[in-house]
Amino acid sequence: MARASRLLALWALAAVALPGSGEEGDGGWYAFVRPVILQGLTDNSRFRALCSREKLLASFGDRVVRLSTANTYSYQKVDLPFQEYVEQLLHPQDPTSLGNDTLYFFGDNNFTEWASLFRHYSPPPFGLLGTAPAYSFGIAGAGSGVPFHWHGPGYSEVIYGRKRWFLYPPEKTPEFHPNKTTLAWLRDTYPALPPSARPLECTIQAGEVLYFPDRWWHATLNLDTSVFISTFLG
Repeated sequence: MARASRLLALWALAAVALPGSGEEGDGGWYAFVRPVILQGLTDNSRFRALCSREKLLASFGDRVVRLSTANTYSYQKVDLPFQEYVEQLLHPQDPTSLGNDTLYFFGDNNFTEWASLFRHYSPPPFGLLGTAPAYSFGIAGAGSGVPFHWHGPGYSEVIYGRKRWFLYPPEKTPEFHPNKTTLAWLRDTYPALPPSARPLECTIQAGEVLYFPDRWWHATLNLDTSVFISTFLG
């Protein structure tokens, strides 16, 4: 089954690059202009075991981590011990909190201090010529997430929990407030969107990977307390 999933993913990311093989009008370059969910590509069971709450606290509890605010531009940074973050801040999101009042551990990783963990992670076996992948590791509570933003292409894998994604192509700017959390957007804005203004949506389960194309708008919502890692391509 894993082999079949791997072959399907290879087809999705490579074979569809042939002109005319994709949807009408997209020139066949599906892998470069559409998100793709990947399954069964790598075995990260060892990495998953090392990402349990007990293992992470034992290995990194006294390490200082840098938190970002959960808004579009993430201006504010706060440093505190990892154990303090887990024990005091890793709780379900308050729907009334603004993004700049919500601290989120994702992206600002000290690669030297976390190298003993990252060396056990196997990213998807696809990349961009002339670029080196960069990891962003995160842990967040249920209901947390980042509102709409965009950047270069990459992958996002869920290790524990589930993560819901909302995506728009680059030419379609979503309706959102940069300081409102994704949870608030889902409650206040999403229900009133007409069908033509709805985003592409998916929920990534533990062990699944989402490929997000270059400059696509996206917002995320952790449905459970979640551990996740992104691989940015270039």
